[in-house]
Amino acid sequence: MVTDDIRAEVLELRAQLEDWNYRYYVLDDPGVPDVEYDRNMARLQDLEAQYPQLVTPDSPTQRVGAAPLDGFSTVRHEVPMLSLDNAFDAQGLVDFQRRVIDRLGTVDALIEYCCEPKLDGIAVSLVYRGGRLERGATRGDGSTGEDITANVRTIESIPLRLRGAGYPEVLEVRGEIYLPRAGFEALNATAREQGEKTFVNPRNAAAGSLRQLDPRITASRPLEFCCYGYGLVDGGSLPATQSAILEQMREWGQRINSDMRVVEGIEACEAYYEQLAVRRDALPYDIDGIVYKVNSLGLQERLGFVSRAPRWAIARKFPAQEEMTQLLDVEFQVGRTGAITPVARLEPVFVGGVTVSNATLHNADEIARLGLRIGDTVVVRRAGDVIPQVVSVVLEKRPADAREVSFPQSCPACGSAVEREESEAVLRCLGGLVCPAQLKAAIWHFAARRAMDIDGLGDKLVEQLVDAGLVKNVADIYSLGKEQLMGLERMGEKSADNLLAALQRSKSTTLPRFLFALGIREVGEATALGLARHFGSFEALASASESQLLEVEDVGPVVADHLRQFFDDQHSMAVVQALRSAGVHWDDIEVTPAQALPLAGQTWVVTGKLEAMGRNEAKAALQALGAKVAGSVSKNTDCVVAGPGAGSKLGKAQELGVEVIDEATFMLRLRDFGGGV
Repeated sequence: MVTDDIRAEVLELRAQLEDWNYRYYVLDDPGVPDVEYDRNMARLQDLEAQYPQLVTPDSPTQRVGAAPLDGFSTVRHEVPMLSLDNAFDAQGLVDFQRRVIDRLGTVDALIEYCCEPKLDGIAVSLVYRGGRLERGATRGDGSTGEDITANVRTIESIPLRLRGAGYPEVLEVRGEIYLPRAGFEALNATAREQGEKTFVNPRNAAAGSLRQLDPRITASRPLEFCCYGYGLVDGGSLPATQSAILEQMREWGQRINSDMRVVEGIEACEAYYEQLAVRRDALPYDIDGIVYKVNSLGLQERLGFVSRAPRWAIARKFPAQEEMTQLLDVEFQVGRTGAITPVARLEPVFVGGVTVSNATLHNADEIARLGLRIGDTVVVRRAGDVIPQVVSVVLEKRPADAREVSFPQSCPACGSAVEREESEAVLRCLGGLVCPAQLKAAIWHFAARRAMDIDGLGDKLVEQLVDAGLVKNVADIYSLGKEQLMGLERMGEKSADNLLAALQRSKSTTLPRFLFALGIREVGEATALGLARHFGSFEALASASESQLLEVEDVGPVVADHLRQFFDDQHSMAVVQALRSAGVHWDDIEVTPAQALPLAGQTWVVTGKLEAMGRNEAKAALQALGAKVAGSVSKNTDCVVAGPGAGSKLGKAQELGVEVIDEATFMLRLRDFGGGV
């Protein structure tokens, strides 16, 4: 029997969980820690299990639970989901404005537009009846789509019930379901580990996730939803402008894009495009352009539609991030840890704003998953500064003479034996520093700005030094003389003096930098900093047992094993001793309990370009002071360091009232705290 107290508790739990969902997904302002949310969800699940008569379709517990489908039924859109016309340059926007003005019969060019990033996802329709989610459907051909209700119900950012009051009896919400970049990378990483086919891009992954006949699979994918408009409205009304409608949708529980803006005139539209183009690669999701809509619904009605698109909206597209080209060959590069990486040599193609002729292929497993052959036509993707990669093969264009990719049976750089460990997907050269490719890469890493910071010791010079037999390990660089250097190509007296001075300066370093410079597998800057802070001296670290190493944050069994292998290797320790004998030195670090550090418990974010120090150096300095450095801004962020070019993170911080400081103030605070690396 259900008592009034039980019924009231169930209703209270649902209301609380719905409110927390709204704050998390729509306002981006988590109300409670995850553990508290999980605790309340577990209690509601227990109560509904005991009293199944209390279960309702819009309960937060019902995100997953529908049985797998045999197929998708067809849905007819009562209001067609139309396409948008495209503009591919600034002139296209000017022409759009002219058509709008001509049709309205006005000379006023300062028409108000609602501007939004064009998410690269899947357009969907969500029908709410009486405030409850009744149906979800794909856009399909615009007139008919597929019923994906069971799947959209699994997406946390889609409310099962609208919030507040005043919504129409029937309200069709339209928007985009997409996969954030972090979720996409995690999804593909898991696929690679399990030997499964990877997704080509986030849009492809979102589409595949939505078309699963088993909703439990959809629920396992980190999909998100963003509202951009509406369709059918019955038994009520909406505000008189596009932007006001979106704000109203947010009050009813729908997520909208925080970068939505209202501007006047087409010049302001182009300025908005340029601003988003600069920030595009820093956004947590893919966008392929900007959508502009005449803001006034009255003007929209006057402008009307053509057969397939509204006259009052247009999409200004960004340059393509994917293009097709031909795979000419596959070559193999050897890294400093011996990893042999296949590299695609491509027919040059312009993609993502640059001409691309090389792309990464990761490893043999990736080539097998792609089914790649030399001579194939392939799709190449490049986003921002990300290394271009081959994402798929166009099988219908495969030539008859396409040939298999053959991996080397010995190291292509030194001829040493190669092996692939069972736990790894990577083929490795066993030559160690006998391998010139590994030696060169090790020296490049050692001399890098974030390591020993040896200005002038670039790739070309390192190649000459190794090829000439002047350097056989990293310690040898400190034995170089002026006459030896001047005997090298393009190395005059002044260049030699500058390099020798840089080598001398680099001898005075810090323990974290030195540890990072050694190139121990899996030991990056953050791990090197953590090790230095935990042990305080190189001697204490080198003599630490695996169990002691595991006490360091971010050090797991694999990293601990790599560390012990390095410190137990006589050759490695001989190089360390040679470096110290050459004068490389550092001060030991006073071991301070983490909770006693000046920024312990604080969360900082670094965004934009820093002039005095790189963002990685700033991050390391903050971590040395005990701060956690996050990649996104939330209400729990204590401070944001914003350099020139800071984008959405700066806007988010200002919106939440988080303290924002410039680089000059940051440097002063570091000095006051005694920080730095």
